[in-house]
Amino acid sequence: MANDDDKRDSVTRRGALRGLILGGGAAFGCALVAPAAVFISAPLRAASAQGAHWVKTVRLESLKEGEPNKVAIVADLRDAWTLARDVDLGAAWLIRRGDKVTAFSVVCPHLGCSVNADPSGFGCPCHTSAFDPDGKKVSGPSPRDMDPLATKLEDGYVHVDFHKFRIGIADRVEVG
Repeated sequence: MANDDDKRDSVTRRGALRGLILGGGAAFGCALVAPAAVFISAPLRAASAQGAHWVKTVRLESLKEGEPNKVAIVADLRDAWTLARDVDLGAAWLIRRGDKVTAFSVVCPHLGCSVNADPSGFGCPCHTSAFDPDGKKVSGPSPRDMDPLATKLEDGYVHVDFHKFRIGIADRVEVG
């Protein structure tokens, strides 16, 4: 009988030890997985939280009525872990019409050359794509109209929702 009691105690101790090891291993695994998951998902959360990228540009009164004005888009650039100050992100064409401002990307949708303003609207010097003053394609190999950018006025300044778009395709697709 004493031998049976010893066996039962041994089995009970082994079960308790096994439970402690499994519980401790699970706790240790959670302690490693939780911070790792937060670290790995940080760029995804930062990207989904960004959405609009409003950049303050020039004062509204500095824009002449109906004349395209090329402005640099300079802003802070933040990724998941770093912040770079005053980065040149690109440029935009701004056209004032009263108290409303229209903006277009300076990048030609064909192959990415810089679009210039000309008397009839805009033109790409690389492959002769032409656009009217409203950014609509008139001629040339560009697969679509110029890429519009949203604008808003705050405290007398024009703010541009700056984005870059994929070139060489008919659909307007934002990139990075």
